[in-house]
Amino acid sequence: MSKDFSAMEDSNPSDNASIHEVIQAAPQSRRTWLQGAGWLGMMGLLQPLAACSSLTGSVPGRLGFQGIPPGFGDALVVPPGYIAQVLAAWGEPVGIAGQMPAFRSDASNSAEDQAVQLGMHHDGMEFFALNGSSTHGLIALNHEYTDDGLLHPDGFLPMTATKVRKSQNAHGLSVFEVKLKGQQWEMVRPSPYARRVTMQTPFAVTGPAAGHPLLRTEADPQGRTVLGTLNNCASSQTPWGTYLSGEENWMNYFAGGKSINPHHQRWGMREKSLFNWDSQDPRFDASRHPNEANRFGWVVELDPNDPTSTPVKRTALGRAAHEGAWVALTRDQRAVVYSGEDARFEYIYKFVSTGRMQAGGAKANQHLLDEGTLYVARFDANGIGRWLPLVHGQGPLTVANGFADQGEVLIKARQASDLLGATKMDRPEWLTIDKTSRWVYCTLTNNSQRGEPGKPGVDAANPRANNTMGQIIRWLEDGDFDGASFVWNHLLLAGDPANTRAEAQGNIRGDMLGCPDGMGFAPNGLLWIQTDAHATQMYQGEFARIGNNQMLACDTKTGEVRRFLTGPTNCEITGLSFTPDGRNLFINVQHPGETPTDRSDPKKPNQFSNWPDYQTGGRPRSATVVIRKADGGVVGS
Repeated sequence: MSKDFSAMEDSNPSDNASIHEVIQAAPQSRRTWLQGAGWLGMMGLLQPLAACSSLTGSVPGRLGFQGIPPGFGDALVVPPGYIAQVLAAWGEPVGIAGQMPAFRSDASNSAEDQAVQLGMHHDGMEFFALNGSSTHGLIALNHEYTDDGLLHPDGFLPMTATKVRKSQNAHGLSVFEVKLKGQQWEMVRPSPYARRVTMQTPFAVTGPAAGHPLLRTEADPQGRTVLGTLNNCASSQTPWGTYLSGEENWMNYFAGGKSINPHHQRWGMREKSLFNWDSQDPRFDASRHPNEANRFGWVVELDPNDPTSTPVKRTALGRAAHEGAWVALTRDQRAVVYSGEDARFEYIYKFVSTGRMQAGGAKANQHLLDEGTLYVARFDANGIGRWLPLVHGQGPLTVANGFADQGEVLIKARQASDLLGATKMDRPEWLTIDKTSRWVYCTLTNNSQRGEPGKPGVDAANPRANNTMGQIIRWLEDGDFDGASFVWNHLLLAGDPANTRAEAQGNIRGDMLGCPDGMGFAPNGLLWIQTDAHATQMYQGEFARIGNNQMLACDTKTGEVRRFLTGPTNCEITGLSFTPDGRNLFINVQHPGETPTDRSDPKKPNQFSNWPDYQTGGRPRSATVVIRKADGGVVGS
């Protein structure tokens, strides 16, 4: 879920995306076959592949709730018969014994307080059942970024060492214990599981790039230990019981100075950083420490059941602006990890492990994601796709083309994918896997730059120019999840049928939506879709009728999309996790009251939203919300 940090790029404000400019602009001819086609002709061609039809062959649950209208107020709204409870907001102590400072609504909590409190801007989240329970478990959660106008009493500037430390402590991961008591969920505090992972937490680096010269720094000459994880976005739970999270727009934290090398340029590094950490923490000054940036952009793995375990950066999965990572198992129990990077004109990846998952949970599989093959996707116009291996020495991935070894291929995964001719996508965000049908789904949130002069044009997988609304693509592997090819189509093209611009109308059966982002299947087979239109989009132009960001359910058998939840003003709806029985749904409301620049005025902290506390003079807070059916039934049924 990248944000429209307009100070960092000349992006269209109707797009809440990409923090970098595209360096490789020339489209491949096979990906521009629709360039000259009229929109009506294109829609006719796509119709057989589109619209939530029953092509998957799965037997999902049916929509059993009353849909709600679009939301335009500063409130969280769910259907009749449902109860939404705010469970865990920014600043709540996670529950470490003896370290539970209360949240102060005037932002006067110290950096040390923030290191043991929930961080800012909740995003990817997973419920880990304790002993198989649906009423007692752990929540592992990441904190994507900070709004320093809200985090500090006097706002972003001037940036001081104390502010940088507090901002760094508001990033990272959290683990906290929860339990259903009567009709209310509660955080269990203190808890032996409670944990905060911040920018001061050591991470082990494993896989082919571990120890690589491009990962070595003055502080870590071995290139095997990195302090912290940042800008973490989506998440997933592995079959062996660990938490995976992607490091997304990490490039915004680094200042490249006036002479940025081409490698860093390809990853969107700018002369000045967005968060200004480099003014106080020299490791974010890439002109002085050029390899530090290479140590971010990885998928990280954490064992939430062991608060003493060392989190890991898995380099075999490749370096990217990772939205997240999602795991399937082949029939012989090899791990297949799908991921995309939330950036305009970037790629979708698949990793296939060499080894097989073993019984015994996290410890028995601690090296499973360290050895295997990484692939990048190419979507061809005939509805067939190919996985192209990112393997050193194969095809153009040679020393002559700037790849000394496999470690460098993984560190420079974008450059390698450029050379292989992979398909440049419209911001691949969340993925999810239908366990029944084995289809894999991916949200492509938007790309207003598609078709602009000097940028890639439309193609079969990304069929709309000035794509403000986004789409959901899906594919079925040939044979098993490790297949070398796949068939693909569009689940839906998002939009509002009342829009005057045909490319923004979409083809949804049911309730309109724009900018699909979070996504996941419930235990009963319903597909849930969350949206992330930016504050600059809402209530105007093509988004005038769509309203606040929302969550919808899709019955993939009938094709209906129905609105289930709308969020408060200018928030994003994200995070998606169910208890095993499907009776409790956890979601996150991120950055309520977000401003167009993501820099709140400290004198007007609740200018746009006062959710969830509605406290005079207080601050809006990102929060985890749990949703239950009043009669105790399965959510959505």
